[in-house]
Amino acid sequence: MKKSRVRQGLLLLLMVFFCAVIMLPFLIMFFTSLKTSSEIAAPVFRLLPEKWLFSNYADAMKSSDWGRFFYNTFFVTVVATGISLVINSMAGYAFARLNFKGRDMLFMLALVGMMIPQQVTMLPNFVAMKYFPLAGGNNILGQGGTGLINTYAGVVAPYIAGAFGVFLFRQFFLNFPKALDEAAKIDGLTRFGTFVRVYIPLSKAIFATLIVFKTTSTWNEYTWPLIITAKKDMWTVQLALSVFKEEFVTQWNYLMAATTLIMLPLLVLYIFMQKYFVEGIVTTGIKG
Repeated sequence: MKKSRVRQGLLLLLMVFFCAVIMLPFLIMFFTSLKTSSEIAAPVFRLLPEKWLFSNYADAMKSSDWGRFFYNTFFVTVVATGISLVINSMAGYAFARLNFKGRDMLFMLALVGMMIPQQVTMLPNFVAMKYFPLAGGNNILGQGGTGLINTYAGVVAPYIAGAFGVFLFRQFFLNFPKALDEAAKIDGLTRFGTFVRVYIPLSKAIFATLIVFKTTSTWNEYTWPLIITAKKDMWTVQLALSVFKEEFVTQWNYLMAATTLIMLPLLVLYIFMQKYFVEGIVTTGIKG
């Protein structure tokens, strides 16, 4: 009994230590956002600010059109996540519950997408957006205009589906017994009706899991919006952080203040989705 308590105490101390290590960068970011520029540039580092300047947050938001930047990011994230949930859930359901010729081969081909780095596909995606037919002044052959460059559709398009989401839903739907499909069939439900009225209500955990993954990746994306947008009014919040970086000087207090505000929506999302997120990870068999 005594050894068990000692082991639990040591485990608790170890967990507290690792939590402190993980939280330290976030604490430094938060406290830096409350300092003056001279205090940040001081030769001696101090974790806590001498004077807590919460006005840095208001000043940071006034430095540019941050309302527009947050709107762009929120719109792109919500649309991309919503469409992705529909496409990935239906594809995962088909691969898990429907029997059709070539199903396993198609699923293996879909998984190839998980093996290709995102950076490899950015140039082909840009070309596809640039020469998208009948968009941005393009003709039917995709020539003569700008296509989907500097548009919400161009920013959202690469995010609306992905092999990882299909894999998540397939693994989750495989856990349901075949008797569930047979019972739905006896009740007169079609395949689509079974998916909508039976599987979706039972899949809150996996939907929450993909919402967290997709929202986080889309909200934090930097490279693709940088490539596909050339106008400032189309910037996302990650691109907008560059307004605090000048050629030789970086306004670290404002930069950290804006970064803290950008991080807060994801933190709130995870707090509300944590229960379902953990359940979804467990049921799909994914291990970190």
